[in-house]
Amino acid sequence: MESVEHGLNPLESVLVVMSQADNTGDGLVLASSPMAKKLFNISNVTRCSEVPINDPRLVIAPPRMNLYIKRNLQINKIFETFTAEEDIQPYSIDESILDMTHSWHLFGESPFEVARKIQIEVKKQLGLYVTVGIGDNPLLAKFALDIEAKHDYSLIGEWHYEDVPDKLWPIRNLSDLWSIGKRTAAKLEQLNIYSVYDLAHHNPYMLKQRFGIMGSQLFALSWGIDRSIVKKKHHAKDKSYGNSQVLPRNYAKQSEIEVVIRELAEQVSSRLRAHHKLTGCISLGVGFSYDAKQITKSSGFSHSMKIEPTNLNKELADLSIQMFRKYWQGEPIRHLYFSGGQLSDDNVLQLDLLDDKQTRVKERKVDETIDSIRKRYGFKSIVKTSSLSKGATAIERSKLVGGHNGGNAYD
Repeated sequence: MESVEHGLNPLESVLVVMSQADNTGDGLVLASSPMAKKLFNISNVTRCSEVPINDPRLVIAPPRMNLYIKRNLQINKIFETFTAEEDIQPYSIDESILDMTHSWHLFGESPFEVARKIQIEVKKQLGLYVTVGIGDNPLLAKFALDIEAKHDYSLIGEWHYEDVPDKLWPIRNLSDLWSIGKRTAAKLEQLNIYSVYDLAHHNPYMLKQRFGIMGSQLFALSWGIDRSIVKKKHHAKDKSYGNSQVLPRNYAKQSEIEVVIRELAEQVSSRLRAHHKLTGCISLGVGFSYDAKQITKSSGFSHSMKIEPTNLNKELADLSIQMFRKYWQGEPIRHLYFSGGQLSDDNVLQLDLLDDKQTRVKERKVDETIDSIRKRYGFKSIVKTSSLSKGATAIERSKLVGGHNGGNAYD
């Protein structure tokens, strides 16, 4: 997409989308063109420090999430001309799952021919190249997309159940497969499972005993089995609201860390109020810096605490700081996360014998007034003095979309 916006051919350009592209900070590569991957071995989540930013062949672009969201909506509108809206499941900012079981025959003689027509339509309207995976189910379509289509001249891959032994089972790098991470792959190797073939022919009861329900899912994956139905959308049973922050540098001063924690807690509080919810359980996650990980042999800590249901700024902020002080041992920090779960409706004001009813009502009115002002005039229309202090991130974070630079959504 960025290649097209820069007037370049996406298949020939050497381009990366990189966070903090305007400096040499510790940002990450968010996306890279095929040629960038080939010439410089750059992949997603490659650190900025590992990118040859001074090479004249390489084009470095900052993320523009508003543009990507706009294009995503436009592409899905084109998909709706080929299948029903309820048979489309947006999977990520650049992927969607289409169930064309009952519609593909209206547009061509084969699914491959229809996929080609979709590619042509998107190219005609938006100038973008679309990679397509075709399969008997969403899982096989995903494998066809990741493993075959991205490396095929047509940018189309097609997998069916009968292809599983020849195309899926020979794969030996298990962490390359969708849904299998490096940790899971390492655990599988402990069971002498080094390929998808090994996984498919392992005792499924032993897999379930070792991994729980995930073991059964891994076994089904190895046989290309996926019984999910696109039109039956997934809804989380235990919904929660959370916000995270990758800090712009290593934070070691307690005062700076606590400013960000308070900002995150208050942001979650605002989201809870916007949805008329209270949280009865809060979670705080702290990720250590790279150097601290090497010394402590720990990536950080995460803890939860049950609380009296609330969505007030001060209460959630104070409780989050309380949790932090209990578990932090002075390690430099690079990542923070705060969330509220066990939700309930906020139509009842929770009180106990020690509460000052008038104080809580007043706090709620103040919080709601601030929410209303920010909704109308933007976050920066009213900010706490602490958000102007060193280390604060709320003002800069308010400019982001999905954690990245929003940019301009222009044509």
